[in-house]
Amino acid sequence: MTDTTDDALESSDPNDHPTDPDEHSDSDYDDGTTDPGDTRETTDPGDTRETTDPGDTGEAMVTPYAVEGEVDYDRLLAEFGADPLTDDQADRFPDTPLVRRRIFYAGRDVDRYLDAAAAGRPHSIVTGRGPSGPMHLGHVLPFYFAKRLQDATGATVYVPLSDDEKYFAKDLSFEAVGAAARENLRDLLAVGFDPERTRFVVDTADADVVYPVAARVAKYLTPATVEATYGDPPNVGLGFYPAVQATHLLLPQLVDGEHPTLVPTAVDQDPHVRVCRDVAGTEHLPVSKPGALLGKFFPGPSGPGKMSTSDDAPSILLTDDPETVERKVRTHAYSGGRTDLAAHREHGGDPTVDVAFQFLRFFFEPDDDELDRIAREYRDGSLLSGEMKGLAIDRITEFLADHQRRRAALGDLEEELDPFRLTDGERSRALRRSGVPSIP
Repeated sequence: MTDTTDDALESSDPNDHPTDPDEHSDSDYDDGTTDPGDTRETTDPGDTRETTDPGDTGEAMVTPYAVEGEVDYDRLLAEFGADPLTDDQADRFPDTPLVRRRIFYAGRDVDRYLDAAAAGRPHSIVTGRGPSGPMHLGHVLPFYFAKRLQDATGATVYVPLSDDEKYFAKDLSFEAVGAAARENLRDLLAVGFDPERTRFVVDTADADVVYPVAARVAKYLTPATVEATYGDPPNVGLGFYPAVQATHLLLPQLVDGEHPTLVPTAVDQDPHVRVCRDVAGTEHLPVSKPGALLGKFFPGPSGPGKMSTSDDAPSILLTDDPETVERKVRTHAYSGGRTDLAAHREHGGDPTVDVAFQFLRFFFEPDDDELDRIAREYRDGSLLSGEMKGLAIDRITEFLADHQRRRAALGDLEEELDPFRLTDGERSRALRRSGVPSIP
């Protein structure tokens, strides 16, 4: 599956910043001199995707492979035909700031999924990874979200890894993609999914089931649909990939029978879901349309923007040690503070553009009252930019320490992965339900 985690929470992202953040440090600011946030923006880095031209205020172009212009999330809902998440729907999800604070802010067929979860009927989550490099915070949060749902409601979770798509789309060798996939799998295993209710599906390793189902799906995808959704693909591989993507989203139902499936994904990945829903609607396969939970983009440290490993942006990687996290946040995290201490004390800062605060808002401060207190004290000037960064550093390093401890405890990858692979019976059921004959 192409990165449904990208970066709900990866496409091109220059992370342009009007001032080099390396020019100042927070220790300077706390002494009353300069502040690394002296080039404040008026957009919310938690709500805005980095663009190829940060000064462009024209209409955005949003596809699964590129985002250009300033993203208007509400306009995208009208364009894509999705619905804002209601208070009632948010309340029915297991409690998490990702839903409560509307990081996941819209969806399709969410009620059907929630009804099944509440009644204890079969329901599943699909969220995938495109293994092109190391994983960062924005990549992994949707997987922790999926685990939260699994723990609370018993959801089955499918995690497809689209190693073929990354080979088609990136200037990478298959060897490099494979190495990234192996490292990514260790991070995904460290999330702590239940092996009885979780399946990792790697396109090349599981081609015996992925390709035949994709071949069935491809017959009902027209070139016009693919071109209208994705543009003109640069190679035949990417031209066929939408059929593979749809296979990822339909696989839980082909294995376990028709049931509600929900796809938590960044809003730019919604075209994949729409194409799959079109295929499911043809009724050539015994499946229902998958639902979607659409998310905003996780902020990049140099904001306004999103976290990305596709360029030189200082992403916070899952393997970063505490010193590296502190250096990246203190040196690069875009600040909503004033240019000097006196001005900050008098006028306060702006948490809506402060990346350290946005880290807390997205995931790392679960208590809403505490988050409100932090925002209030930042606005009234009693909380300094360096102190805000310190709060984010502490929470992020604590999260990473736990993740890295679980990752380090893993043994041989093949042995660790084995309980999460599709069984022979599951493969046979998926092929049978999709109408692929058994050929000796």
